[in-house]
Amino acid sequence: MDVLMLVPASLIVFALGASIGSFINVVVYRLPAGLSVIYPPSRCPRCLNELKAYDNVPLLGWLWLKGRCRYCKSKISMRYPVVETITGLLFLLVFWVFQYSPQTIGYWIFCSWLLALSLIDFDTMTLPNPLTKSGLVLGVVYQTVLGFMQSNSSTGINHLIGAIFGAVLGIWLFDAISFIGSIIFQKEAMGGGDAKLAAMMGAWLGWRHLLLAVFISCIVGVVAGGSGVVLTSRKWGKKMPFGPCLALGSLITLLGGEMIISSYLRLFP
Repeated sequence: MDVLMLVPASLIVFALGASIGSFINVVVYRLPAGLSVIYPPSRCPRCLNELKAYDNVPLLGWLWLKGRCRYCKSKISMRYPVVETITGLLFLLVFWVFQYSPQTIGYWIFCSWLLALSLIDFDTMTLPNPLTKSGLVLGVVYQTVLGFMQSNSSTGINHLIGAIFGAVLGIWLFDAISFIGSIIFQKEAMGGGDAKLAAMMGAWLGWRHLLLAVFISCIVGVVAGGSGVVLTSRKWGKKMPFGPCLALGSLITLLGGEMIISSYLRLFP
């Protein structure tokens, strides 16, 4: 990639990601509440005054308002600019890895879904069906279109079959984990939403990378759970949202999965 073009392109990509992050904030707030993500336009949740267009500018709007509503002066959560920044950085990472390719657009979508699902799971301990199901369909469509673009109809069909197989494997894998866990711990070990998210991951990543992503997610979950026990008074066995762990495992696999797998095969041929 031309260095002279990298800086302006990166700025545009970050701005695009921050804008998508602004909409993700809306989805995370409204979808669990059963509200439309389109109407009404953005407004203060306390005084219900509609926000001006310039107040909605990602990152800058929060800074201009000094973190307070223009009308009632109530505090605006720091989460809004943080999510916008994270989304912008995610878009940049994907762009730097995949550059000017169809994968970049596809994985921007995938990362946006993962971030929205992670935040909702963190807030409500749920993974809404509208997001997991739409993400699954988009993953299958993406893989199929990518296959047709890269080669011919047979490649496209192979990609379609691979996406479907990855989705089915994701559901089976987590259903098996849930079944075995419920027998061992005598209680529900895994939520149904996690299996649907795993199916979505399988459609986007394929079965090989799905297994790696789940393995990484389990490591992240153990570390997060153990840290929670050590740093807080939370007890072992208490429920925790696993969606963010799956999302982080997917992101690591997306950006470095091939390197991780090839390194493993060199160590253990």
